[in-house]
Amino acid sequence: MGTQTVVQTRLVTTRPTLLGQIGDIWRSRQLLRMLVGTDLKVKYKNSVLGFAWSMLNPALYLVVFYVVFQLILNNGIPNFPIYLLSGLLVWNLFGAALGGGTGSVTASAALVKKVAFPRCVLPLAAVGSGLVHFFLQLTVMVIALVLFQYSVGWEYLWLLPLALLTLVVLASALAVFLGAINVGLRDTAHFVELALLAWFWVTPIVYPVRVVLDKTGILPVLYQLNPVLWVVVAFQRAIYNQPEPTVVTNGVPTVTKILPVDADSWWYAWHLLIVLAVAAVLLLGALRYFARAEGNFSEEL
Repeated sequence: MGTQTVVQTRLVTTRPTLLGQIGDIWRSRQLLRMLVGTDLKVKYKNSVLGFAWSMLNPALYLVVFYVVFQLILNNGIPNFPIYLLSGLLVWNLFGAALGGGTGSVTASAALVKKVAFPRCVLPLAAVGSGLVHFFLQLTVMVIALVLFQYSVGWEYLWLLPLALLTLVVLASALAVFLGAINVGLRDTAHFVELALLAWFWVTPIVYPVRVVLDKTGILPVLYQLNPVLWVVVAFQRAIYNQPEPTVVTNGVPTVTKILPVDADSWWYAWHLLIVLAVAAVLLLGALRYFARAEGNFSEEL
């Protein structure tokens, strides 16, 4: 009896060039918008409050942290609710983009295996969904500013579009890369959850950035390598607008060192542009890696 040799064939799609991949994303922009809309509809399906939940998220943070830090720990940050919200705007978008982007490909396994389309729009859709929530939560910020009759840093407001662009490019780069990694290594999603928790506390959202920057040694240098830090402090400088507020208690003035004092708007812009340039390179690298990996997605899913 003859021996029959079975040859296993592994199907791998042609790897597109980087420019071709960017072109595919642009041509699939309608699909991207549809995926963002679908993600939002699924998230709030059968929900009574719907999009209001997105606005309640920063409001809940506001109440909890105000009670804990102001009344219990007495952290000494004047107008702490405004300070907190200016940082949470950034973090909620970043965390949602990374969390959603990491599991975006595996969550759409049925679609990936049946339909031909640029798979990288899946993690990008998670970033787009986070961006929608960002603008919804921005309304909470505006309401808080009006209620508190708070004066923002008008000469620094032009930094906000640049800071937002920087954050979106950085989040897109990490979401695309992590989305591809998670297909073959499912522990990635759990790692991202822990990493985001640690990342939150090394970002100056609930404490002043100068608590670390004013220290000596290697710690402030390493601290400044956090790319999200520069986006957060740009938002804080434009919205919170108090580098060194003075509070008078029982006739004794106390100065709280929160943001760099002698830094003008171009100082913040320069740091944002550095992060943006690095993030753009990371995004191109992530797209390149995604293009190499997506040919095997159907098999691994």
